[in-house]
Amino acid sequence: GCCRLLCKPSALAQHLVRSLGRSAVLWGGRWPWPCWPWLQMLQQLLQLPEPQPAVSRELLQLPDAGLVALDWLTGPWGAAGGSGTGGTPSPVLLLIPNAAGKVTEGLLQLGLRALERGFTPVIFNRRGHNGCPLTTPRLQPFGDPADLREALTYLRCRQPGAALLAASEGSGSGLLLAYLGESGSSSRLAAAACLSPIFRGRDWFEAGMPWLYEWPLLLHLKRGLSRYAGALAEVVDVDRLLGSRSLRELEETLFCSTKSCPITWETYWERNEPLRDADEAAVPVLCLCSADDPVRGPAGRSLPLELFRSSPYFFLLLTQRGGHCCFPRQGPPGRCWGHEAVLEYFRAMAEFLGAEERGKAPWRAR
Repeated sequence: GCCRLLCKPSALAQHLVRSLGRSAVLWGGRWPWPCWPWLQMLQQLLQLPEPQPAVSRELLQLPDAGLVALDWLTGPWGAAGGSGTGGTPSPVLLLIPNAAGKVTEGLLQLGLRALERGFTPVIFNRRGHNGCPLTTPRLQPFGDPADLREALTYLRCRQPGAALLAASEGSGSGLLLAYLGESGSSSRLAAAACLSPIFRGRDWFEAGMPWLYEWPLLLHLKRGLSRYAGALAEVVDVDRLLGSRSLRELEETLFCSTKSCPITWETYWERNEPLRDADEAAVPVLCLCSADDPVRGPAGRSLPLELFRSSPYFFLLLTQRGGHCCFPRQGPPGRCWGHEAVLEYFRAMAEFLGAEERGKAPWRAR
């Protein structure tokens, strides 16, 4: 349809092109508001909240006594988990919200669509985010995957026979991309997907964001941080933190201007750029992006096109219209063709990897 797949030629890429080409996901009617990504974002922000799906929360204790929360979506269909085809466990889909920890309506809809398709969706909540208690005066930096690694290790132990998948939204993709690069072939993931990812964290913060996007997230973060003002006062200037007038100022105050071990803005991004170890990634990852994304910035400077041309593991599905994490289409309320494309991608990856395993089986028997 109106999409292009940018990637390095390979058997996996050919299979993905065939799968998406056969699917009705990227074909069909006109999308609403095709030329106004700002209206798409405003519609997302002003959308009346729907009844929240049922979740079952687990608190996972980390080595330093910190906590992250795992919210298992159960929806109206019963308990999370179950069996896939042939009695095999359902694939576990870990959903990563944006860097502010806001679980958007879009992320919930992706989880519910995955649940309908037989996945077991679970939302990863960082320290202090979305009601997760902050038990240590430490939050998770933009691209530090240590806590995510612990969560995936736990999921592998909890569901040993299930395929592990991950999908991230917006700025939360910085965490997933950093994890894939740092972990390489030891990531435990079978495949990953990023919706409207932020590839260059430092450039994104320094360029400034549209106020329509930045201020709601800034207020959301301040509201959460104010609950832990007493504990955070030991490590940061809380008055300056809660008085921040931009996401960059808040990020710099929280992670660079600490009382015990201050670092420079440059040093912070040397450790937290999402693509710092991208060459080491060894898991297929689909990045679904729109050229008119008003949050990521102009495609010419914000999309690392060379990475998709050189790495066999990175696939860029680029559309001209879609805004930031919107990708709307005509049809039932809440349906997003981006969500359908991500789930179709996971199905295609399972099909390809399954065929590879079956091809190797006779050689193993010999």
